[in-house]
Amino acid sequence: MTTPWNQRCAQRMQWMSASTIRELLKLTEKPDIISFGGGMPAPEVFPVNEFRAAADRVLSRHGGQALQYSATEGYRPLREWIVAQMARYGIESAPENVLITSGSQQALDLIGKIMINPGDLILTERPSYMGALQAWRAYQAEFVTVPVDDDGLRVDLLEDALCAGPKFMYILPNFQNPGGVTLSLERRRQLIEIADHYGVPIIEDDPYGELRYEGDHLPSLVVIDAERMKSHSLRAPNGDAYYALEHTPGNGRAYMRGNVIYLSTFSKTLAPGLRLAWLVAPVEVVQRCVIAKQGMDLHTATLNQMIAHEILTGGDGNFLDTHVRLIRSVYRERRDAMLSAMEAYFPESVRWTTPHGGLFLWVTLPEGLDAAELLKDALAHKVAYVPGVAFHPDGDGHNTLRLNFSLCDPQRIETGIRRLGEVFARAIESHEEKMELVPA
Repeated sequence: MTTPWNQRCAQRMQWMSASTIRELLKLTEKPDIISFGGGMPAPEVFPVNEFRAAADRVLSRHGGQALQYSATEGYRPLREWIVAQMARYGIESAPENVLITSGSQQALDLIGKIMINPGDLILTERPSYMGALQAWRAYQAEFVTVPVDDDGLRVDLLEDALCAGPKFMYILPNFQNPGGVTLSLERRRQLIEIADHYGVPIIEDDPYGELRYEGDHLPSLVVIDAERMKSHSLRAPNGDAYYALEHTPGNGRAYMRGNVIYLSTFSKTLAPGLRLAWLVAPVEVVQRCVIAKQGMDLHTATLNQMIAHEILTGGDGNFLDTHVRLIRSVYRERRDAMLSAMEAYFPESVRWTTPHGGLFLWVTLPEGLDAAELLKDALAHKVAYVPGVAFHPDGDGHNTLRLNFSLCDPQRIETGIRRLGEVFARAIESHEEKMELVPA
């Protein structure tokens, strides 16, 4: 007798669905398709030679350790490097506050596993990163959303959403995926104040922070939160002022016990195939995540962590700074090529964002058009994108879409945007003709 496997699945599968991007990538593996779909770094900027040399050094000197099981928290020298790197941007932490994860997606899943009960409400931007929505739907989360504009989250609309009682907020302040927008400094400060007032923590996801192509670096939410705590210093029982800092024996000052959990990754600066990211949080949060991670994979691949550390610290120790400058140069050129092509080929009624960094921009078609339906025509013309509805937990955004500019060279970008412009122009003309036939 054949087992009816679908009937054996857990109820949570009712809330789980395949990633739109993962499914779309299956369709775009053909070399003749110009794909603006996935958030794919350019493989030509991967430091292949450095990886080859670092792997040889690690295996030659520490082969037994690199191929062995290791601590769930992660390779300590790599965690120490992350602490030092984040300190350059004002983020105070200690290795005990850092958990190495198998990509940022695992960090999101861990947060869901330790924090979300069925029916819990999560506040996200609208639109928001579909990977987070996918991870947390598995834990039967519900969502309340606040729209973004060119300056990021509409903080002026935040308080009404907070009255619904979300368990936490999920925010991508830098070059947001999918919108490409950046949360302004003024709004960052307002967000931290409001979050403190309502007692709602923030998950700050920052995978693109180092990929800024113009403008000045803005402090992370976790940094602004720490500054707020310092300016509102607490009082010890003896009356002395002190900051709410966590202290780890032998490590001195550690992570500010604030309102923000911080996530970042090596996927955009080294290579996504490493599956290396990190979570920074108070020790008790890290300990909970460690327990949850042990049930997932025991630990992130030791060999990958040691190779990454060797690349980052070998030579003069400045490899990442030099490499990120190369990535910025390549991606800035491709962003500019896409924006120029859109100006040349997109109909006047189509609008889009102008990102100052990251990998994406956001397109809004005239009302009444459906980007998911138009994707069929786009694929027939050998070009792909991600329909915007996938980034809206409420199923909205039918006339929106996300474009990635990092993967294709400028020539393919121009060709692909020209094809999309033709698809959109035909759809807009057809829609306007239909509207003219509708009785007034």
